[in-house]
Amino acid sequence: MLICGIDEAGRGPLAGPVVAAAVIFESDYTIEGVKDSKVISRSKRKILFDKIINECVEYKICEIDNNEIDEINILRATMKAMMNCIKLLKLKPELYLIDGNYFKLESDFQNNLNYKTIIDGDATEFSISSASILAKVYRDDKMEEYDKVYPEYLFKNHKGYGTREHIKKIIDFGLSPIHRETFCGRYGKKKLCI
Repeated sequence: MLICGIDEAGRGPLAGPVVAAAVIFESDYTIEGVKDSKVISRSKRKILFDKIINECVEYKICEIDNNEIDEINILRATMKAMMNCIKLLKLKPELYLIDGNYFKLESDFQNNLNYKTIIDGDATEFSISSASILAKVYRDDKMEEYDKVYPEYLFKNHKGYGTREHIKKIIDFGLSPIHRETFCGRYGKKKLCI
């Protein structure tokens, strides 16, 4: 039985794309060390990224840029990135496992799929953990590329998330072309809108 795990990276940042990954494995397949990307070191994630793409049955990684996020909102952009991955897969697995508790695609496309949403699935389901690693490594690499274009923002350090350092850079330099102009979120006890 083929199972497709789906997860995203980059819903919360102030800058850069949101990235979704879909990865298909046989239901009984595992790779040692694969778990939620947030609890694995960067160097280990890179090694596992290569193992996953070499050992999976099929995978796709899709991104939605900051301009489209501003246009359609982050939730719809995340769902669109996931749908793009699903539509680009050549194979149609028997089951899709999606991290989280929400999965609604354009034109109710999800109704064509046998799927299950799993809260904290990136920590409990191998295929979702694998997708989590693919999405995070891809997005982190992209933000490091942006760091070369916009070095004053230090994207390589915070990957676009709203750290104290990043917010200070926005105050000092204004928004870059990759910032999400419609972002509004909570950081600790403070609400931040840019």
